[in-house]
Amino acid sequence: MPNQSAVVESPADRMHRRLMFFRSSDILSCMSADQKRVQYYSQQMEAGYRFMQEMMRYPVAECGEPLESLVDAAEAAGVDVAFSTTPIVADINRMFLLRCGLIVDFIAIAREMNERGWVLKVEDGYRTCQMQKMVSRKPVVFDSILQWTMWELGGKIPDVKLLVKRVASMTASCPKVGTHMSGSAIDMSVLHRDDRSELDRGAPYLAMCDLTPMASPFISVAAQQNRAAITGLMAKHGFVAYPWEFWHYNKGDAYAEYLLK
Repeated sequence: MPNQSAVVESPADRMHRRLMFFRSSDILSCMSADQKRVQYYSQQMEAGYRFMQEMMRYPVAECGEPLESLVDAAEAAGVDVAFSTTPIVADINRMFLLRCGLIVDFIAIAREMNERGWVLKVEDGYRTCQMQKMVSRKPVVFDSILQWTMWELGGKIPDVKLLVKRVASMTASCPKVGTHMSGSAIDMSVLHRDDRSELDRGAPYLAMCDLTPMASPFISVAAQQNRAAITGLMAKHGFVAYPWEFWHYNKGDAYAEYLLK
């Protein structure tokens, strides 16, 4: 039973504590101050924020299409697919589901990856509204966004308005703009089939930095080629790359329709 006399930390107090923590010069000194990278990061974050605002206004009509298990579909099709074994948050397991109309394309993508000597690793799929809310509020997510916003500002503490914009550009905290909550998005990594090592895409899954945008010019040529090859394969089957996260693809939703205009 929780201690009823314990002081509950308010969101404002928690933000203040983290701001004080990230004053540490040790954290900031490990980051490059290269102005080109800072400028690129700022431009991408602003573009991501504008996109999210557009999605808030974009008309969406739920069709009621049911969800289907990716695990069951992969097993039935006999394709080699890996699935994340880490909980999405705390002790809540991930739900590897997509809309049933996307399953055929998912299997086709997985099979083509196998033929290339790759394995599609599903990092995440459908999320309930509660799961998405918990992901958006994970301390590690906020801390990372805060850390990089301070890097963007040369070590200065960001004002609340800017920080809110950065959080909004990196997390889909509202169901209206969250395609994981609509069952039409997949987060993915790609593995080498022979040894299960991860294909180099320039950064690990969920990295939140100047390497995160799909077209980041600061990753190696090999990583750029791998991102392009994966995106090309996904596009062949109708999945659209989300420009601000190199691991996120979706199909048949508001994101896809808007980005393909």
